[in-house]
Amino acid sequence: MPLWYRSGAKTEHLAVICRAGLFDTSHMAALRVSGPEALGLLQQCCTRDLERCFGRDKRPLMPGGTAYGAYLNESGGVIDDTLIYQLAHQDYLSVVNAGQGALVSDHLRTAAGNSRLDVTDLTDQMGKLDLQGPASVAILIKTLENPGNVLEGLSFFSFKVDPELFPGSQTRVRLGENIPLMLSRSGYTGEMGFELFVRPQDLTTAWDYLLAAGQKEELISCGLAARDSLRTGAGLPLSHQDIGDWPFIHHPWHIALPFSPDGTGFTKQFIGSRALLDPDRHFYTCAFVGYDLRKITVSETAPPQVLDSAGKSVGIVLTCVTDMAIGRDSGGRVYSVRSPGKPQGFEPRGLCCGFLRLDRPPETGELVSLNDGRRKVKAELTRDIRPDRSAGWDINRIIEEFS
Repeated sequence: MPLWYRSGAKTEHLAVICRAGLFDTSHMAALRVSGPEALGLLQQCCTRDLERCFGRDKRPLMPGGTAYGAYLNESGGVIDDTLIYQLAHQDYLSVVNAGQGALVSDHLRTAAGNSRLDVTDLTDQMGKLDLQGPASVAILIKTLENPGNVLEGLSFFSFKVDPELFPGSQTRVRLGENIPLMLSRSGYTGEMGFELFVRPQDLTTAWDYLLAAGQKEELISCGLAARDSLRTGAGLPLSHQDIGDWPFIHHPWHIALPFSPDGTGFTKQFIGSRALLDPDRHFYTCAFVGYDLRKITVSETAPPQVLDSAGKSVGIVLTCVTDMAIGRDSGGRVYSVRSPGKPQGFEPRGLCCGFLRLDRPPETGELVSLNDGRRKVKAELTRDIRPDRSAGWDINRIIEEFS
């Protein structure tokens, strides 16, 4: 994936929020975990409790459902985060980050020991495209073989797959000229969107077909820079940057951890869980939003410092990007270009935003300075970044708006 295409990162970022963008994410690694003890292995290795994770009432993950979690080491540090798709009973697809497939595969196989299951690397057998943005539904309606049947009931974090890709499915899911695919209502932008898994030989055809079909919706190809700014504005972490070799707790991504109802423990034990409950070893990760588009440079070797009101260093900057779709009103409230209640004539110039790792618990609304040695940027600690995101909207609402 290039950093950006001809349109440029700003145009690509805004296209996904207001219309649609297409990403080639075939670099992601895909592991299939299947066999009589597959669920047991994932329960042991993944932070998410797959028996209490789906829907508001915490139902077990079922075929056609997707769950976000992470794989940890014994110290509670992140090996990688993952989306887990349940294909069938005791049959799962775990998608992890580029270049991490072998590491995660070894971790799973080591934990499995002599368990009755297989861990198969499917990375070279699958291509992946992410069609993201509110106009993505209209584009799929034009390009799917039977859009009504495929899109019906496709809620956020669910998927349907053609039996030619994974035998056992009862739904025919075809794109354009007979391309079988797995279509998932997910993505990493915070906006309405879909992940399309296809055979490698169909990848280029699917890419060209979607771009041609989406001309009316102004669909454009998007690169890594827009993906990074979109996921940050959506409050989503980048593995080995916002989450890493420190304990995976005290962060905004509570959904990935199986907290008990009283919040004092977990509903299951998993690799790294004991380390997470050690009260003496933790940092605190939180989001921030700036007051203009200026950002600072993040370096692993000399990470920018977070300074409190007294000028004391209280942490480091993990991510700092500019979300070009947000701005503040005269009172300091953050709006998105698509916020229904935005001020009249609202034309955002963008705000810097990202994530910080602090040495003490954050206070929402606290003002800090971010210092990379060359520039200081004023920022506000916050629970969320880009408001009014469309990822979880009902498909019918999107259809009405873009019909």
